[in-house]
Amino acid sequence: MDGDVLWTPPANARQRTRMGRLMERIEMRHGVALDTYDAFWRWSVENVGTFYAELAEFAGVRFDTPPETVLTTLRVPDAEWFVGATLNYAEHVFRGMPEGTVIRAVSEARGAHDVTADELRDMVGRIRRGLVEMGVGKGDRVAGYLPHIPETIAAFLAVASLGAIWSVCPPEFGVNSVVDRLSQVAPKVVIAVDGYRFGGRDFDRGDLVREILAALPSVESVVWLPYLRPDRQPEGIRTWDEVFAEPGEVEFESVPFDHPLYVLFTSGTTGLPKAVPHSHGGPLLEHHKWLGLHADLGPGDRFFWFSTTGWVVWNISISALTAGASIVVMDGSPTHDGLDKQWRMIGDLGITHFGASTAFVLACKEAGMKPGRDFDLAPMRVALIGGSPFPPEGWEWFYREVRADILVGCSSGGTDVAGTFIGGSPLVPVRSGRQACVYLGVRVEAWDEAGKPVIGAPGELVVTTPLPSMPKALWGEDGETRLRETYYQNFPDVWDQQDWAIFYEDGSCAVIGRSDATLNRAGVRLGPSEYYAALEAMPEICESVVVHVQSGSSKDGELMLFLVLADGVRLDASLADRVRGELARRLSPRHVPDAIHAVADLPKTLTGKRLEVPIRRILEGADPDTVTSRGTLANPEALGPFVELARQRASAKA
Repeated sequence: MDGDVLWTPPANARQRTRMGRLMERIEMRHGVALDTYDAFWRWSVENVGTFYAELAEFAGVRFDTPPETVLTTLRVPDAEWFVGATLNYAEHVFRGMPEGTVIRAVSEARGAHDVTADELRDMVGRIRRGLVEMGVGKGDRVAGYLPHIPETIAAFLAVASLGAIWSVCPPEFGVNSVVDRLSQVAPKVVIAVDGYRFGGRDFDRGDLVREILAALPSVESVVWLPYLRPDRQPEGIRTWDEVFAEPGEVEFESVPFDHPLYVLFTSGTTGLPKAVPHSHGGPLLEHHKWLGLHADLGPGDRFFWFSTTGWVVWNISISALTAGASIVVMDGSPTHDGLDKQWRMIGDLGITHFGASTAFVLACKEAGMKPGRDFDLAPMRVALIGGSPFPPEGWEWFYREVRADILVGCSSGGTDVAGTFIGGSPLVPVRSGRQACVYLGVRVEAWDEAGKPVIGAPGELVVTTPLPSMPKALWGEDGETRLRETYYQNFPDVWDQQDWAIFYEDGSCAVIGRSDATLNRAGVRLGPSEYYAALEAMPEICESVVVHVQSGSSKDGELMLFLVLADGVRLDASLADRVRGELARRLSPRHVPDAIHAVADLPKTLTGKRLEVPIRRILEGADPDTVTSRGTLANPEALGPFVELARQRASAKA
């Protein structure tokens, strides 16, 4: 049942955990009593700058130039962190990583293999030398069209070591999705894979790569990684082995704390996907706070969370190396050989920290699996769940059928901040259906429309203290203005994550879903405008609207597409297949809807805006009169089919 305690920290948790050790250090240094996690959290948000200075030292952050000031102001959009400090993220990866095996790679295309610390350093040195020979230096952009394999990690670290800026798209992304993202950062160099294997099928990307390159005039050099077909030599493009053949030294360009490390992409409700730059210093601290403190990750541990290179979990997993852990990477389908594949990996590969999407966990539950009985899960001591709301029945299944004696943390944050706001803690009980606590160093609340905190009722999830990883601007022209319009428009000087959340008296909380029209597919945000640009170029389609309907018991919600068709056109199986194919080709397989419906008209405001959020909430069961005012609509009668569909869905569930 929602709110029930499922796990309680052991009595010696404070003595055994990294979070507990940091608490003791702060108690001694600052003369405070931190008897509970709540006391520690309150101290951390009342002394934000001091907390992050202590965290930096605890995490072993080495500043080449020490900071003049840790934090300039508590006013969120204006805050500057570690002013005057210089460092390099990649250097901290190499300083933190263990000896011996640092990456265990699992791949559909080429099986499994290990990469040692020495092998990774050699690979990074070769790539770094090749990039320098291509003229890449501090501030230049290098982009990858690459899967989650060791070469991608090495390429990123080489780019970061130079003070250049990294961006990557997974190879399942189609031409439109890639160009919409990479054109914004204007890369100087692109490293592209020839194809990938997923679910036993090969997907050649040769022609798509050429289309992508043709649309990126900034590209001066291209490196081809023959991953799917090692024997293929593309005409006019140099291969990975040619460009990165010579050994090179791994050196590190010292850059300011806020110098861009990578540009991540997250879709909004309108326009191109947002290009969000993140610094060398911000993720270094935030990821250590999440992994090193809240997930108690450290030397001797092994971290695995399946992700493509298009999800921020990819970036976070690399940061596990800075905490002294090794990592497991996987390319291909995580369920091609059955839902048991990842559970088997825990015992086979010695995974201590296992991450999974809500969708995967609920799929295992619905399949009646009993992983704790059927697989060796002895190495696992922490599980991390994320990507979408995790209902109580998922929590209860995990503690009943997987492990009853470990910390399970369900985190919520985003690509926007390259980190998390709320989740679990080794010092806080786990409650069914909820995030256990707000993370250290951040004050997060649910606000009503008047900007007042609410307890026990849904509200906008807002952040009222600055974080080191909060971006100062979006990438490109007018980036600061566009960022403020996105995250600070509703509540001046307060970060609005545009999530809908409930906070409870006991300190736990629950994220319900998005409060705007952005689509959330297993943690990756998809923009409605991307759909509309792709679909409304088809002559059969006049208009469209897409919504992500979140159901408490569904493993990943439903992506529902509604089409207004041209005169004489009927939505038959052939047209539906073509719609799905077009979305998969131009955007990605992740964009393919679960259901497609034809409607006579789409409800719009008097100014012509599509009503994605009211439609979604109606389909989730809300009263139509509470989610929109019919008097503000140009065509209120167009709501009728959606109300009727909601009624049918409710009847089917009854």
